[in-house]
Amino acid sequence: MTKILQINDLTYRKNNQTILKNVNLSLDKGHFVGLAGANGAGKTTLMRLIVGVAKGYQGGIVVNGQPADVARKSFVSYSDELRGFKDSTSIKDIQLFYRLVYPDFDSERYQELAEFLNLTGTKRLGSLSKGMRERLMIALTLARKAPLYLLDEPFSGIDVMSRKKIVRGMLNWVDQSSTVIISSHHLEEITNILDTLVIIKDQTIFDCRSTDELVEQEHCSVEEYFESIYDTLPEDDVQK
Repeated sequence: MTKILQINDLTYRKNNQTILKNVNLSLDKGHFVGLAGANGAGKTTLMRLIVGVAKGYQGGIVVNGQPADVARKSFVSYSDELRGFKDSTSIKDIQLFYRLVYPDFDSERYQELAEFLNLTGTKRLGSLSKGMRERLMIALTLARKAPLYLLDEPFSGIDVMSRKKIVRGMLNWVDQSSTVIISSHHLEEITNILDTLVIIKDQTIFDCRSTDELVEQEHCSVEEYFESIYDTLPEDDVQK
């Protein structure tokens, strides 16, 4: 079976600073994966490398059997921050852009997501609050029928009750054969949908285990285990 993601000996430096080093990660299809780490640990950088936005790395990244940056992009749906759109752009026009650019964009699924997330097509991007922008990014990302989804801190501006509702809904919006990687500061709120936890520490993959195995072996919850990893982490050990 082809791995959905295979990373081998990945090292990435920027501005003469090592952000990630000797990263090795292998993920199968059909999983919900939590990507955890302290602020600045390299979670966003790793996602940008996987999707092919960040360049200049050493090592190998293969998505759905494809190692080339351009080929990988067609298999990955990434929740970017919509920086390429003007504030005057309407939600409807952004949706149209996604439909034209991505052959796997499912307009029917997007409409379901937009209704669930209370998105109005006539609203302009510049008028949206941080939470509404994040709802829009979630809808656009999950509306694609991709084998790999990357959600980078998708809930930071969304209120607690809405976060819980969205997390529950994600199980219905993603095909069973697809893998979803979610980085989140609210690990406790996504644990119930995760089956795998990946922890970044000291610029590399510190741990990668199924959540069931982790709970059984460590005799604690997923959140408690993660917190114990970083309890003694010096502040100057965190990479920006």
